[in-house]
Amino acid sequence: MANSRKKRSRQPAPSLVEKVSRALKCVVRPGDRLLVGLSGGVDSIVLLDVLARLCARLGFRLRAAHINHQLSPNAAAWARFCRAACRERGVPCRVAKVHIVRANSVERAAREARYAEFAKEDTEHILLAHNADDQAETLLLQLFRGAGVKGLAAMPLRRRRVITGARGRAREVSLVRPLLDVPRVDIVRYATRRKLRWIEDESNLDTAYLRNWVRHDVVPVIAQRVPAYRTTFSRASRNLGEAAQLLDDLARLDAGDAMARAGLAVDELRKVAPARAKNVLRYVIGLRGWPMPDADRLEEALRQVLTARRDARLAVDLGGYALMRHRGIVHLVPRADPRGEANVVTWHGEHEVELPQMGGVLTLARARGAGLSAARLESEVVTIRARNGGERLQTDARRPRRTVKNLLQEAHVPPWQRDRLPFIYCGETLVCVPGVGVDARFQAQPGEASIVASWSALQTNLAP
Repeated sequence: MANSRKKRSRQPAPSLVEKVSRALKCVVRPGDRLLVGLSGGVDSIVLLDVLARLCARLGFRLRAAHINHQLSPNAAAWARFCRAACRERGVPCRVAKVHIVRANSVERAAREARYAEFAKEDTEHILLAHNADDQAETLLLQLFRGAGVKGLAAMPLRRRRVITGARGRAREVSLVRPLLDVPRVDIVRYATRRKLRWIEDESNLDTAYLRNWVRHDVVPVIAQRVPAYRTTFSRASRNLGEAAQLLDDLARLDAGDAMARAGLAVDELRKVAPARAKNVLRYVIGLRGWPMPDADRLEEALRQVLTARRDARLAVDLGGYALMRHRGIVHLVPRADPRGEANVVTWHGEHEVELPQMGGVLTLARARGAGLSAARLESEVVTIRARNGGERLQTDARRPRRTVKNLLQEAHVPPWQRDRLPFIYCGETLVCVPGVGVDARFQAQPGEASIVASWSALQTNLAP
């Protein structure tokens, strides 16, 4: 009797283009603006090629950014190559030069410089070309560094990240890695079949870098014994990612309503066990996208936050930023000195003046009867300056001039923000400190054409 059961037909494996298309459909909508980070290596060239082919089908708008780190003698040639690759595909490309300080980690410094440049682009999604091999390598690297659950969760397909734009304002973008489940061998196979050209960064062969040592010396040994290591590592990362998400959910519960108002209240941290309090700090540091301090430094920061006197001016150095406490609220503050930049800007009537050296945007809005007298401002050149100390302001004609220092204290302006406020001068006269007051001689009369100054600083509290 003949066997009547039909053989199951095996579905062909989806092509690389189809894999990327499926990944993007989960996060990208028609009309969205996508920015692809283009190094010129095979991974990013393949991602650029695939996205250019999908652009019309999925209806998104595509741009590319190449960051010249100036670390290789071939850097200029790589920039020209990336421009040409984008031109061939009709994709706009911006090339930016950055200067990398060769500190403890060149890789970290280069990554931070890239994100600073990506932040200047007006986009909803930043697409990166990390693949399955990168994911496995990252898991091993994090193990070597003694990372916690979040570090071992490695890289997700999509992650929301707060970045600081050129205007000094924090905003959230989506980091998307559509090749994350694709092995490097499949990427190279696609590039070969499509006869693509790419560059080879000579530094990728230098095993003095830990990642390169893992890639060239460690992973091949693992692959001999456990050929499916990419799959098992990816599964482990997903499991750890779920655990990390639960820790974030717990952090939001522990922070309570305080995080949704002005920042993170010290009293809220005191209500939970030390391990949960540290989890809250890790969560809010992660919201800013800043490097996570090591466990000892984070524990010391928590200890000082919880035990310092209520009136103490607390500042704990966490590397590129500091953890500060003011009036019972914890803040994260970038470590930058506005006085180190050009500190005099002339106002030419603009509605907004970007002051990245002070970390924000000064708005000068037209109004009537409030703020500064427009006619008085026309008497001399108006400039915006950084604080030098010793300034005085008479905000009430019936009272004497007072030091700005005292006015700032009365306004409860946190100490670290006082040197970041823009001071508005007419000629050599201080006429306004936004949020503090206007000099009595320059205050607008009822119904008079006026200018209202307001300051939008880079967010430094820990609210999401």
